[in-house]
Order: sequence, then C-alpha cells, then structure tokens
Amino acid sequence: MSDKEKVTPVTEDEIDNIRVTIGTDDGDIECKILTIFEMESQDYIALIPLDKDGNENSEGIFYIYRYAEDENGIPSIENVETDEEYMAALKHLDSLESEILLGDE
Repeated sequence: MSDKEKVTPVTEDEIDNIRVTIGTDDGDIECKILTIFEMESQDYIALIPLDKDGNENSEGIFYIYRYAEDENGIPSIENVETDEEYMAALKHLDSLESEILLGDE
C-alpha cells in the first residue's frame, strides 16, 4: 500500500469505528474493517458484516475484496476475480492472523 496521505486521516482511536457498506443481492450490508493486506502486489480488504445493532456477526462470517485507492486517496473495493484468487487471499489472511497470534505469545 502507498504511504501517501489519505483524504480523511484516521487515528488509531478511530480505526475500529470505520464502517463500509457493501451492496449485495440481498441488500446493503454494513461491515467493519478486519484488515487491509497486500498479496502479490494487490491489496485486499477483509470485512466483517455487522448485525442490525452494529455488533460483529457471531457466525464468524467475513468477506474479502480487492482494495485500491485512487491518486487522491479515495478507497474503492471490487470483487475478487476467481475462486483461486479468493482462496489464495484467504490462505494469506490466515497466515497473517497466525503470525499476529504467535507474535502476541
């Protein structure tokens, strides 16, 4: 990801309060950002859907999308192109999560 200045700077205190609304066939879903990560020169974003009260879902469901920012720092997401790409991103996310957990011990 780029080190350029964001259009809307986010502090450490604000990061947990960012919400992203995604449109699905079943309607709009409000999500919390789990993480943004890079794999093979492509950025990805992992989103956790929230329930109607704004709480994380209890089923452990999350979504992975491609993530990008334009020259002005405006973020955008797009669907992952193939099942193979999705599975590779999921595996990479799992390895990142394992590294974080092992690093905390």
